[in-house]
Amino acid sequence: MPEIRNYTLNFGPQHPAAHGVLRLVLELDGEVIERADPHIGLLHRATEKLAESKPYNQSIPYMDRLDYVSMMCNEHGYVRAIEKLIGIEAPIRAQYIRTLYDEITRILNHLMWLGAHALDIGAMTVFLYAFREREDLMDCYEAVSGARMHAAYYRPGGVYRDLPEQMPQYQASQWVTGRDVTQRNEARQGSLLDFIEDFTERFPALVDEYETLLTDNRIWKQRTVGIGVVSPERAMQLGFTGPMIRGSGIPWDLRKKQSYAAYDQVEFDIPVGVNGDCYDRYLVRIEELRQSNRIIRQCIDWLRANPGPVMVDDYKVAAPQRADMKGDMESLIHHFKLFTEGYCPPAGEVYAAVEAPKGEFGCYIISDGTNKPYRLKIRAPGFAHLAAMDELVKGHMLADVVAVIGTMDVVFGEIDR
Repeated sequence: MPEIRNYTLNFGPQHPAAHGVLRLVLELDGEVIERADPHIGLLHRATEKLAESKPYNQSIPYMDRLDYVSMMCNEHGYVRAIEKLIGIEAPIRAQYIRTLYDEITRILNHLMWLGAHALDIGAMTVFLYAFREREDLMDCYEAVSGARMHAAYYRPGGVYRDLPEQMPQYQASQWVTGRDVTQRNEARQGSLLDFIEDFTERFPALVDEYETLLTDNRIWKQRTVGIGVVSPERAMQLGFTGPMIRGSGIPWDLRKKQSYAAYDQVEFDIPVGVNGDCYDRYLVRIEELRQSNRIIRQCIDWLRANPGPVMVDDYKVAAPQRADMKGDMESLIHHFKLFTEGYCPPAGEVYAAVEAPKGEFGCYIISDGTNKPYRLKIRAPGFAHLAAMDELVKGHMLADVVAVIGTMDVVFGEIDR
């Protein structure tokens, strides 16, 4: 008889299906996984340490770069923690704008996940479809912040600015001319809200398109049904949150259970799975796309009917208007002090969490009464999910490792921090 022995395989850190810089050391018996050891730290950027050497305000752009697929949700968690610390609350209009953008971010995240996950398992078209829709939503980011990804739009006390009344339009160029430009600008004639509303009308049919390609697809089901099964009890013990725990049948969602922003004012359902496998987690995220669309529509209606301030009227935490700053010495001093020195919250500790697209994203801050946090600890949803890698893939085949990484929706910015 030939001697059969386990051998060790390096998966990543530059593997196209590793979703970032994941290095997995796999112990294989033939093609069956005996053990999986995830190695992280290859994208460590010392975000928490850097935040301890800067005034609170100056760390907001770092949050965008943690989970760089769900930028504004990360900002929301950090900004909520600061607001809790200082004891201020954003105006109601700002809360609705945050809710709107959290859901736009959730769609952005899930489209990225859907495209990449499908591509990993061998379905190519979905990737192209998903990125077509992401393009429109990236324009919504750009319209309010000037940046397509790292927006730094949420601020303690509200948001940076109100929604613009005019949507930026395509200009004719040597590549795009005449009728093409007119066609591209059709939905851009009105305000940003009109543009988002046009998107929400088109989007449900587009989600149906993704489902036509995947949901009953024989190959897709063979690659995902019964793979990476997690029981409800085990999902709780492992600290799963977001679609990972909802896929196992537990309806845990911070937007309902510990409501924040304007989530208690809008109607939506929490989709849950039954079997806790990759296929159920796929179905949960697809339904979340539809529910996010529903929330966005409700926010648009409310924002149209209710104008108002989007920032607290306190120059100790919010910058004065630029026009005031140019003509009023008092405002200039406030502006200068705010952006150089910041503010000094009272000493104490605080934890605030939001339901980010991947799960519970939380910020724990210890303040010692100075203008910088004494300690900032980030609770990244992907970290707990990746920690369960060994348990999820044991006994599966090598090809299933890719399906399991995809179903976790890991992003290493937040895992390595």
